[in-house]
Amino acid sequence: MHAPSIGFVSLGCPKATVDSERILTQLRAEGYDIRPDYADADLVVVNTCGFIDAAVDESLGAIGEALTENGRVIVTGCLGARGELVREAHPEVLAVTGPHALDEVMAAVHAHLPAPQDPFVSLVPSPGVRLTPAHYAYLKISEGCMHRCSFCIIPSLRGDLVSRGIGEVLDEAGRLVESGVRELLIVSQDTSAYGLDLRHRPDFWKGRPLKTHITDLARALSDLPAWIRLHYVYPYPHVDELIPLMAEGLILPYLDMPLQHGSERVLRAMRRPAATEKVLERLTRWREICPELVLRSTFIVGFPGETEAEFAQLLDFLRAAQLDRVGCFPYSPVAGAAANDLPDPVPEAVKQERLERFMAVQAEISRDKLATRIGQRLTVLVDALEEDAIIARSYADAPEIDGEVIIPGEWEIEIGDFIEVEVFDSGDHDLWARPVED
Repeated sequence: MHAPSIGFVSLGCPKATVDSERILTQLRAEGYDIRPDYADADLVVVNTCGFIDAAVDESLGAIGEALTENGRVIVTGCLGARGELVREAHPEVLAVTGPHALDEVMAAVHAHLPAPQDPFVSLVPSPGVRLTPAHYAYLKISEGCMHRCSFCIIPSLRGDLVSRGIGEVLDEAGRLVESGVRELLIVSQDTSAYGLDLRHRPDFWKGRPLKTHITDLARALSDLPAWIRLHYVYPYPHVDELIPLMAEGLILPYLDMPLQHGSERVLRAMRRPAATEKVLERLTRWREICPELVLRSTFIVGFPGETEAEFAQLLDFLRAAQLDRVGCFPYSPVAGAAANDLPDPVPEAVKQERLERFMAVQAEISRDKLATRIGQRLTVLVDALEEDAIIARSYADAPEIDGEVIIPGEWEIEIGDFIEVEVFDSGDHDLWARPVED
């Protein structure tokens, strides 16, 4: 007798990855056999993304492929919040649920593939099934978002802000580190809003009171023997409180703060904070407090109504801000987003041309900044071992989105090791280094 088997497809952002990990953990705990190849599985679960049109197309394509290969498919995730779209494209799916819907997904699985009476597999490694490498993990601290940016539909997909209790978050963080995790990547839709919905209600953890607040959480996490990296930090005033923690070495001096644009008119149209000069002043102040601070941000070019002069303002802001890591996306209409109704859409060719100019400016900034690392000694975390090199990251590099530290040659080093290296070369995005031998 074999255990009922389930194929699984996980798409989307790190928040969705955490949702997938929780579903997989529950499936494994109930005795289901998880298959990497869903052609021979009893059914397939597809965790979808629906943030932009390209993600919708990818998700619908993955559902279609699963239906072709298997025929029995349950859909969950952000695109599942738009169930009518899923069923219009693929009416034969067994069930559709929205994001972070563990109970609903399990109910759908049970309805179409009952769990074994005596689970074949109940030994799930603490803290559960993970889709990341063993040495780093995403730690999601809240769901949803209170903002109403005109280009975004996340609140309609994932709802308003719902923070997890700080004790619950710290307990999970402790389990992850005990399992061998060396880096915790703190994620949510709006990390700096953590606890706002709870009015920063205090909670007791290990006998001490802690506010449900990002500063209290960051300080408590710093007690763990792991790197702590913050992502998706909206520029609230209280973010200033995090910089001294970075200067003290309690959390990584790395801040991922999506700024979106440099023109105040465009920012107002986006329904984003529109105080460009104040942002630049804050960046200067933060760097004075913590000279090692690395700043990552994302921007949108070609937003409806963006003029050439406003795009030039964005480039001027980029040069003034001197950000270390930057991502940029051409504006893409999203069904249900308020920005769709704005006048003067920017032609696709202009969007792409502006994207190329933007990235050329940032590549020069990045190249100059990385060149200053030559001769420095850095602690790096080893991500991969290749035939002729070790691939690692410094505190300045988040996995999958930033650069790498490449260590040529063969060395007696393991994935997940922290090692000290000396940088000897740099490029537009990456560094080259050699281990420091005592």
